[in-house]
Amino acid sequence: MNKRNPEWNQVFAFTKDRIQSLSVEITVREKEFVNDEFIGKIAIDMSDIPTRVPPDSPLAPQWYKLEAEANSSVGELMMILWFGTQADQVFIDAWHSDVASVSGDSITNTRSKVYLSPRLWYLRVNIIEAQDLVVPGDKNRNPEVYVKAALGNVKLRTRVSADKSLNPRWNEDLMFVAVEPFYDHLVLTVVDKNNEEISLGRCMVHLSEAYIRWLPEPVGAKWYNLEGGGDVVEELKFASKLNMRISLDGGYHVFDESIDCSSDYRATFKGLWPPAIGVLELGIIGASVLVPMKSRDGRETTDAYCVAKYGPKWVRTRTVVNSFSPKWNEQYTWEVYDPYTVLIIGIFGNCHLNGEKGPNPKDPSIGKLRIRLSTLSTNRVYTYSYPLIALQPSGVKKMGEIQLALRFTSPSYTSLLAAYARPLFPKMHYIHPLSVYQLDSLRQQAIGILCSRLSSAEPPLRTEVTGFMLDAGYQLWSPRKAKANTERLMDAVHVITEAWKWFDTIKKWNNPAANVLVIVLYLVVVFYPSLVLPTLLIYCFLIGIWQYRKRPRDPTHVDIKLSLADSTNADEWDEEFDTFPSSKQGEVLRMRYDRLRSMAGKVMVMVGDLATQGERLTALWSWQDPVASVLYF
Repeated sequence: MNKRNPEWNQVFAFTKDRIQSLSVEITVREKEFVNDEFIGKIAIDMSDIPTRVPPDSPLAPQWYKLEAEANSSVGELMMILWFGTQADQVFIDAWHSDVASVSGDSITNTRSKVYLSPRLWYLRVNIIEAQDLVVPGDKNRNPEVYVKAALGNVKLRTRVSADKSLNPRWNEDLMFVAVEPFYDHLVLTVVDKNNEEISLGRCMVHLSEAYIRWLPEPVGAKWYNLEGGGDVVEELKFASKLNMRISLDGGYHVFDESIDCSSDYRATFKGLWPPAIGVLELGIIGASVLVPMKSRDGRETTDAYCVAKYGPKWVRTRTVVNSFSPKWNEQYTWEVYDPYTVLIIGIFGNCHLNGEKGPNPKDPSIGKLRIRLSTLSTNRVYTYSYPLIALQPSGVKKMGEIQLALRFTSPSYTSLLAAYARPLFPKMHYIHPLSVYQLDSLRQQAIGILCSRLSSAEPPLRTEVTGFMLDAGYQLWSPRKAKANTERLMDAVHVITEAWKWFDTIKKWNNPAANVLVIVLYLVVVFYPSLVLPTLLIYCFLIGIWQYRKRPRDPTHVDIKLSLADSTNADEWDEEFDTFPSSKQGEVLRMRYDRLRSMAGKVMVMVGDLATQGERLTALWSWQDPVASVLYF
């Protein structure tokens, strides 16, 4: 620093179980001289170092005399030494001993951090009508007009108005995802679809001007002047106008994860949040037998770190360098509002240390697991090693194991039971439901916003990491997923199949004792109809008690048999990991297209059969066949 009284304010952390020495030695050297000339040192016995455990207050720094080689004092050094835990405030920013090989420029990429997702809102733009449009060119031509809306990089458009006039109507909703703070502008352009698209005017609306809505009440419509399209007569104050309702709907939950495996279901508007029902504590202990993810100095190695997500809070552990069995020993907590949410944990290899090769290196994923909170008993500590399973072009592969400690604490069992009685989604999802197409489009927008925001943090949570945690490629076609979903559907209707088999057994008298019991129950129902409901309830209760002994004792994990990952062939793996658009050509692409047509044909037949049964039921209600309707009713 070229100062006689330098200041560093630097914290160093050493793993206690790796310390073999009986003393700690601190050396001060002068970098300006050759070979960093020695100035002085301090030696402290390990037995003299105190222990600090939060919430104790920080230790006060002390002055220590630097001793030169001739046992002469050459100055003093102010510092603190203590045995602590990862709960120390300085633990996150400390320079750890297991990353000593990392250069100073990359040290920030090794530290643990906590990230918060920005609050996302659904922006609803209800485009009603336009008025007094000015169409250039042929005045007798009926314009074909639609409205194009843009928010950031997302562009949506309405259908072409059926009213081909200068006052077209649409009454159509366009949905966007907006992010706080509201700095962006919504740009709307009225376009005439002629031989070429002609702009008839545009307007810009700042998002801060939008009405914030959290109740299902309608929003008032407003007229907006269109600029830059056609002639404007200043004397008459004349301009084309666009009638719209623009609102930020805070009554919805903005989905960035799968609906079935989401870590949060709360509405955007804080006033609609339910009370917290407990606290989730996660201890990321370490990993073992990790596979090599890269090579350094001619040998294979792995620099691993973990990312956990629950609700809007993301946590990232520090990176452990050059280790196939890293130890993190970090603990994090989250407030829990819904018991049917999912904790997502992923492990990655850090490829941004010491100038990794490649123009744009990416952190590869080692594995991911999901833990559903409803499978955890309250106030119980779970300590398990979970296998890390990854899907690769060569097939399914075990990448190692991760050791976790989990505890879900709920202070009130009554509030926990009350949470099960609440609807899964906020009320707006039921009062004004969104279509499947809208939900899919909005989720893609939300994922894009989160990837952009978290990748610009310091240190960045990179796009490939965020996308992997949120399943950004969920919509891409996969033969394995299609077959697995079909198998899941068949398992879901397995109860109906088993009931039919049981009925067939009764019909054929294969089990006389069961037949006698069924006849007795039938007579009871005929002569004592009031016992029908109690009999069903008792039967369901007995079945539930019988199944209790088969309940899972451990938190659920990835089932490779359910996802058919253990039975997929090499060609289907290659198709699943193919790029979009496809990088294949020729015979391979034709074969895959024919296979897709075959699968789609089976789906088409199945959907047609279901539609036929529905039409038959509708025909009974509509009296198309009077005899069948009489017999039915």
